[in-house]
Order: sequence, then C-alpha cells, then structure tokens
Amino acid sequence: MQLTRALFDEVMVPNYAPSPIIPVRGLGSRLWDQQDREFIDFAGGIAVNCLGHCHPVLVNALTEQANKLWHLSNTMTNEPALALAQRLVDTTFAEKVYFANSGAEANEAALKLVRRVALNKFGAEKSQIIAFKMGFHGRTLFTVTVGGQPAYSDGFGPKPADIDHAEYNNLDSLKALISDRTCAVVLEPLQGEGGIISPSKEFIQGVRELCDQHNALLVFDEVQSGVGRTGELYAYMGLGVTPDVLTTAKALGGGFPIGAMLTTTELAKHLVVGTHGSTYGGNPLACAVALAAYDTVNTPEVLNGVKAREKLFKDALHAINAKYQVFSEVRGQGLLIGAALSTEWAGKSRDFMLAAAEQGLLVLMAGYNVVRFAPSLVIPEQDILDGMARFEAAIAKLVAARG
Repeated sequence: MQLTRALFDEVMVPNYAPSPIIPVRGLGSRLWDQQDREFIDFAGGIAVNCLGHCHPVLVNALTEQANKLWHLSNTMTNEPALALAQRLVDTTFAEKVYFANSGAEANEAALKLVRRVALNKFGAEKSQIIAFKMGFHGRTLFTVTVGGQPAYSDGFGPKPADIDHAEYNNLDSLKALISDRTCAVVLEPLQGEGGIISPSKEFIQGVRELCDQHNALLVFDEVQSGVGRTGELYAYMGLGVTPDVLTTAKALGGGFPIGAMLTTTELAKHLVVGTHGSTYGGNPLACAVALAAYDTVNTPEVLNGVKAREKLFKDALHAINAKYQVFSEVRGQGLLIGAALSTEWAGKSRDFMLAAAEQGLLVLMAGYNVVRFAPSLVIPEQDILDGMARFEAAIAKLVAARG
C-alpha cells in the first residue's frame, strides 16, 4: 500500500491541511522524508520536541518502561506517575498534580477546578472567567471559548457562558471587567498562537494583584511556554508572579502525549473523588518518558543553553532583516521566537513557511503575520546557522519573486 499525502484526503477528516512533506525518520534537529530529503527542524512539533527527535535518553526511558507496564487506568496508581508528580511538586510552586493527555485536557481540568472552588467557597454567582483576546487554550468547547479567538470557537452552537476577554498587556482592560463575580483570570505568560507576545512585568504583577483583590484565582497556561522553553523551567519563574494553577503539556513529554495541571493542596481538595477523571491520564509510558525529558531539561546547562541559542536566533534574524527589511520586529523569549512581518508582507507568514520548506527548513506560523520558531532546546549551534542560511535563501527567493 502506498502511503501518500493524497491518501490523507481520502481517509482523514479534513480539519487539517498538512504539508505534502511526509517525514519518516528524525535525529536531533534533522528530519528526512519519504524521498530522503533532509530538513532542519525549527518547528519542534509546535514546541513539543524539546530534546529533538529520537533523543537517546527518551528512547531508553520508553523502551525500558515498554518492557514493564503500559496501562492501568486510574483505578490504580503507578510508579512512573508517582515519580513524575513528586518531581513536579519538588521543582515548582505546586503541591498537587493532576495528569491528562494534552494541553487542552489540562486546561479543561483547570477551568473545572476554578469553577468548583468558587462554587464551594462563594456560591453560584462567582462564575465569571476572564481570559485574553488572541489567547489560545485548546480545542475542547470550553477551552476554545476561553481562548480569545472567535474564529476557532464560532460555529458549534451555544458556548459555555460567563467567559469574557480583556486585552493582553492592558491592565485597564482587565480592570474594566474584573469584579467579585470573577472566579479566575486565565492567561499565557507568553502568548503563543496570538503572535509570540511577551507580557510586561507591570502587567503580570497587576493581574496578580487584581486577582487577590477580588478573590479570583490566577491560572497560567504554560502548555507552550513551560519545560524550559523560555530559558526558565517555567515562564512564571522569570516574572516574579506565582499562579494558583498552572497547566503544562507539549514539551513535558518530549513528544509523547501528556499534560498536567499543577496547583496547591488548598485548591486541589475541591476535586474530590468522582468530580473529574481521565482514562489515560498518568499513563506509565507517558510518565516515564516525561520524567526523563523533564530531568534532562531541568539542568543549568540546558536552561542556560536556551538563552544562548535565543541570542543566536535573534542575531541571525536581525542580520537577515538588515538585508531584506521583511520584519517589523523580532520578539519572544528563549526558543519561542516570533518574526513579525513588515507592513509590506502583512498576511504572508504562510508564504514564508512554504518557501522555507522548499529550502529544507521547517518553521511555523503564529497567525498570518508572524513566523514562529520553536526548535529543540538542545539544537546544535551549527544547525541554527545552517537553518538560518536556508531561511535567508527562502526570503531572498520571495523578495526576488516580488520584484
């Protein structure tokens, strides 16, 4: 049977429009497709492959666990889940952990938790959730409604109620919405899908203070920014603000599906037996791989290396822009970087992504105006230089075609 891109259109639901490239193997930050063409990977599976492809530590962890135990469900616990939960508690603000399979599921758990806490402590009137425009929190109906992009949530009938959206980095916008009816404020400490937007420290600290004033919980969605992506283990650690609830996924498993919600004992006690659950949450295979990924990332060498690689990326992008003037700014933190397109190239981020692929480089979009880079946290410096040479070749071709 021939496995081609055309087969996708025959057998898969058409909610995706995947690239014609079908990778078949990877090593580090390089991929090879069915025709054995080589690609440098600056996409990282959308900030998931934090240690690149087939990292030996992850391969060994998966292989070892695969020969022991695959699945139990949550009628029992298991050693990898306990070990990973202990590590998350030891290295973050959290005292309690809930495991899921994805960022959306971790966020769903967080949203249910904050509503349950408010109901139990204050009553049914305290139900408002405030999130931020251009935010992204997953694709379940609840999480996509909390996400601040109506294009993703419209068209599915009535939406979950009592959800409002403020302007990111605009404290006055939040002040106009928040009240004692607010049960939680939900935000990304670095907006990803919304264009790689960093919060100001004044904004993030102001959000914390407003939450405290109104007995509202602060939820940080660190699905994309967590596990070393910004050069901190979690982004909140560099902002001087501690959330009440934090969600993590993507890089947590280094490519194996897993998500988690982290919180305090005082809040966790409201999710009593039977209030929430997940068949696969805390799966031994996922937790074994995640613990190996987490411990590999959580070292001074890797986290400091992220910051050094950030400089290489940004220096290269600025040098390219000095020649071609295609970007209005380069933004982001660590290895979650966005190159915002200039007015002349507005709306053309997909063109840049496709042109890069033609040159053997995988990059991402963050909306139609931003080219996004989310590579392995341990990508070799030579791969960065080689990849940026390919990116420049792609831009040169685009510019030449435009005349």
